[in-house]
Amino acid sequence: MLGVEIIIVLLVLSIAALYLHDVRQTKHTILRNYPVIGHFRYFAETWGEYMRQYQYLPDWSERPFNRLERSWVYRSAKGLSNLISFGSENVPSFIFRNAAFPTLEEEQKPYPGKQIGVSDGPGACREPYMAQSFFNISGMSYGALSHAAVSALSRGAKMAGVWMSTGEGGLSPYHLEGGADLIMQIGTAKYGVRDALGNLSEEKLREIAAHPQVRMFEVKLAQGAKPGKGGILPAHKVTAEVAKIRGIPVGQDSISPNRHKDIGNVQELGAFIARVRGITGKPVGVKFVLGDPRFVDEWFDDCASNPAHCPDYVQIDGGEGGTGAAPEPLADYVGMPITQALPYVAGLRYEHGLQQRIRIVASGKLITPDKVAWALCMGADFVSSARGFMFSLGCIQAMKCGSGFCPTGVTAADERLIRGLNPADKAVRVARYAKKMREEVEIIAHSCGLTDASYFAPKHVTEIERGVAGFRAAAN
Repeated sequence: MLGVEIIIVLLVLSIAALYLHDVRQTKHTILRNYPVIGHFRYFAETWGEYMRQYQYLPDWSERPFNRLERSWVYRSAKGLSNLISFGSENVPSFIFRNAAFPTLEEEQKPYPGKQIGVSDGPGACREPYMAQSFFNISGMSYGALSHAAVSALSRGAKMAGVWMSTGEGGLSPYHLEGGADLIMQIGTAKYGVRDALGNLSEEKLREIAAHPQVRMFEVKLAQGAKPGKGGILPAHKVTAEVAKIRGIPVGQDSISPNRHKDIGNVQELGAFIARVRGITGKPVGVKFVLGDPRFVDEWFDDCASNPAHCPDYVQIDGGEGGTGAAPEPLADYVGMPITQALPYVAGLRYEHGLQQRIRIVASGKLITPDKVAWALCMGADFVSSARGFMFSLGCIQAMKCGSGFCPTGVTAADERLIRGLNPADKAVRVARYAKKMREEVEIIAHSCGLTDASYFAPKHVTEIERGVAGFRAAAN
């Protein structure tokens, strides 16, 4: 009996030591928030690959992101090898056309960057922006994300040299603290730049534009997960600080209008763009979800004939985009997917002769190198991701974003859970993910015989036609 008691004491002491270790370390949020029991997740993740033949769910079956996609992000963010063995598990819908003589290492060139905004002529801005990275952080609002998550993203963006969008929730101190280049997003409620009646405040717009880190402004018409519905932030997430930044009451649901009340047609949209650009002196873009293609045709036609109303970029968000909270019918059934929307918009831009005037940013589940490279081939100048960077922070796809009880602290409102996310450690992971993405997209470019990713074109990718022998080109 004495031996059993000694074993029990040793077991208790071991668990206590493990508990102390877990709550003191800063690298793993799950272990800080769920000491001891959190190890079961890492055990399952690590040993799962050795149990593949006994699994009932394959690695590519999960939704909205499967294990293969998430694992690539996790390994990249942690600085681990992304090399695979034995063969690919992926079943691709497209492939890249490799060159017979790929680009040698000594022939490869760094990505040159692209300017957003024009320096002279109608629609010129005083401070065009030279964007150095083709992969960047898409809009995620403070309030939807925790302060620790926003802080980590801001710091990591600076390390990696990528831009970061504020999302529609306004500019917070956590966006600014890392020193990254920022896009100030103006949503339908005009959070952060609104007056007491909810109208655009030119005074607040100038105050935000005065920050040198704020490099561009973005008029948000819609996002992929809920086109036709404004942003939704539950009351329990509207803290005093969030309310002050947004200019709204504390502790009440923050629900944006389903569209800008002062933008009801293409002409009013152009006038709003020109107004914001004139006040701020900085490039102005528009984020939207493609539904009726005739809208884009009419819009680009107006841009070609009235350059002063032309946006400096458009961000196309696919209907598969993410959010903290959205009605299920909108998330599932409204809005074109990025695979259809991007080629269509890029084609219209070409038809109207605007390819040098309007840059295209693509978003919507583009979190791995294959999808980013595909988007660049299809006409995107840049790609931005929200959920990819959430995974780099440690998100485990628990699907609790709107509850305030995200177990990793990324979207949590509970301070106990937020404390588990250490911004300094996670910033490094954010930067690693961005850098690895650029590195592996460039690897695809070099395989296609290109010196850098800026030369991607439709001819470099081919759609695989299922059920029919051979291939079909995605574009001529």
